[in-house]
Amino acid sequence: MSEPGWVKDAIFWHVFPLGALGAPDTRDDEDPLAGPDGIAHRLPDLIGWLDHLLAIGCNGLLLGPVFSSYSHGYDTLDHFSVDSRLGDEADLIELITACHERGIKVGLDGVFNHVGRGHALVADRLDDPSTTFFEGHSGLVNLDYPAASPLVAEVLTYWSERGVDCWRMDAAYAMNPATWQTILPPVRERFPELYIFGEVIHGDYPAIVAESGFDSVTQYELWKATWSALNDANFYELEHALARHASFLETFIPQTFVSNHDVTRIASRLTDRRHLVHAVALLALVPGTPSIYYGDEDGFTGTKYERLGGDAEIRPQLPASPAELSELGRGLRARYQELFGFRRRHRWLHDAHLEVIELTNTLLALRLTPREEAAAPVYLALNIGDEQARVGDRDVRAHDIAYWADQA
Repeated sequence: MSEPGWVKDAIFWHVFPLGALGAPDTRDDEDPLAGPDGIAHRLPDLIGWLDHLLAIGCNGLLLGPVFSSYSHGYDTLDHFSVDSRLGDEADLIELITACHERGIKVGLDGVFNHVGRGHALVADRLDDPSTTFFEGHSGLVNLDYPAASPLVAEVLTYWSERGVDCWRMDAAYAMNPATWQTILPPVRERFPELYIFGEVIHGDYPAIVAESGFDSVTQYELWKATWSALNDANFYELEHALARHASFLETFIPQTFVSNHDVTRIASRLTDRRHLVHAVALLALVPGTPSIYYGDEDGFTGTKYERLGGDAEIRPQLPASPAELSELGRGLRARYQELFGFRRRHRWLHDAHLEVIELTNTLLALRLTPREEAAAPVYLALNIGDEQARVGDRDVRAHDIAYWADQA
């Protein structure tokens, strides 16, 4: 496994800045915060959220698109400038510096499969019949490789020099994995501590990791099985996904999540909110490199719709400060703190051996054992049934969880 050593302790707070900071939908919309130069300095507002990030157990800030774009951030216009709705380069560096002063790693969204129509690399070929568009969206023009490889390497180098620790490669599933072997080696040689993972929805995850040179990919299989099994009272589906997950752990550590900027939030996806804690427990204790999507820790809801503007609910504006978060979310936030605090005390869970030891439609129990450290196993039991269950010598209340370290 090639990932940098610091990733073993990484837990990211994933933020979509354009939404979280209340930016206008497009660069043509009136921006009440823009100065005479057209720049609205919103990014530094996230500094006021860093203590909240740390309080829920995170030590990484994973940012959605921050580069100049026309609308949602994935129609990039210039990879070397910060979106004027968010600020400028000095604002981004100020945020990175504030994170590093607190021991927080910073990740950026690398949108390199496609760009906006106004990007210099594609502006002169829009009328070329051979030009292709990302998933049929006429505003997202696919880049040509290997012609675009030097630009991507330059962008990675430019921002890594300015302190970026991690890159999420957007839409990596749409690219030939081997393309990254023409880009990443010299970047990694210069920045050996970079953590790089790709957005991959389906396919042969281990092969994609090996062929691309990524450290990891997004674990969509486990994401889907988590909410689906909880909704359908079918832990056999989750057991199948966990077996796959365990096999992935032999070659790489997947990037895990229960919500992100592209999918319905977990609090809206689940039909029974009592089972939110089950999803959180899986995210916290199952091996992987987890990310918490901003607001999930306070029970934010939001549904993804397949239409123009259909992402609005899942990318809401944050309050002005954490002090303005609803009291209604305090109980769930405490569960996040409790579960991720437990993970921090058992850091070897990052790449632990995983096995299912109890399984019915409504009861699932896992044993997690360290690969190298001399530590006792950890157990996690999920009960979504209407009756109390028992795992070993532990009672698991109906619609609740139990977890413990073996002291024997």
